[in-house]
Amino acid sequence: MHFASRFGDEKSASSPEELIGAAHASYFSMAFSHALDHEDYKPEKIHTSAEVTLTKTADGFAISDILLKTKGKVKGIEYEKFQEIANKAKDGCPVSKALAVPSIRLEAELE
Repeated sequence: MHFASRFGDEKSASSPEELIGAAHASYFSMAFSHALDHEDYKPEKIHTSAEVTLTKTADGFAISDILLKTKGKVKGIEYEKFQEIANKAKDGCPVSKALAVPSIRLEAELE
């Protein structure tokens, strides 16, 4: 990969920040599913995506923000409890901890 493929007209198939986002979303989904299970909720479905923002700064480029978007289908859970467990999973996720320098936000939607 070279600079033109990242920031010019020539785009590559995926970028490093997309790969970071995919890894983060995947690990968060596992952490969230485990956290729900630990609280005696059996998730039927968890799907998470991550939007990674790359910002140009005075020092170059930096990942300035990550927005995790997760949707879960969990029978018998209240909205507030779903949010509480989602946020605990975000804070406890090893990838969230590793990437704690940027702001990591979460939108959790109960189906």
